[in-house]
Amino acid sequence: MTILGIDPGYAIVGWGVLEYSGSRFCVKGYGAITTPAGMDFPRRLEMIYRDMQTVLQRYHPDVLSIEKLYFTNNKTTGIDVAQARGVILLSATQTNMQVYEYTPMQVKQSVVGYGKAEKKQVMEMTRILLRLPSVPKPDDTADALALAICHAHCAGSGLDYQTRYQQQLRRTIHDLQP
Repeated sequence: MTILGIDPGYAIVGWGVLEYSGSRFCVKGYGAITTPAGMDFPRRLEMIYRDMQTVLQRYHPDVLSIEKLYFTNNKTTGIDVAQARGVILLSATQTNMQVYEYTPMQVKQSVVGYGKAEKKQVMEMTRILLRLPSVPKPDDTADALALAICHAHCAGSGLDYQTRYQQQLRRTIHDLQP
C-alpha cells in the first residue's frame, strides 16, 4: 500500500509518501509545498493544487492520510487552512483515492504509543521508524510522514482506529485492576 501523508496548511503543506508492506516501511519521497506570504490567497490555493497534482502523478499513492482540522484560538487562520485542505482533498478525490483523517492525538498514539506525546518525541520516533539519518525539515514534512505511519498502523490492523483505541483502553483498564 502506498500512503500519502499530508500536513495541511496554506503557507507550508508537508507531504510524505511511504510504501507499507508486511509491517515494513519504505520511504518513497517527502517534501513541502510552500507558497509566498505576499501572494494573493486564491493564487496560493492554485499553487497548492498544481503542486499536489505533481506529487500525485509522481508517486501514484493508494490512500491519503490527512490531519483532521481543529480550531483553537485563531479562527481566521483555521478557515484559510480549511480552504487549502479542501484543495488537497479535491486533488486526491479526483484520482479516486481513499481519504482517511486522523487527529493529532491519534497520530501521537499510533507513532509514539502515547496520545499526549510531545511533538519532538513524534518527530524522533518518525525518524527511527523510517530509518532516516535525521528528522525531515520543515517540521510539516515530518508531521506528514507521521500521518502516513499512523494510517499504516491503523489500516494494517484490519480495524479502524476507534475500535483499536477502545480495545487498547480496555486492556489498560484491565491491567490497572487489582
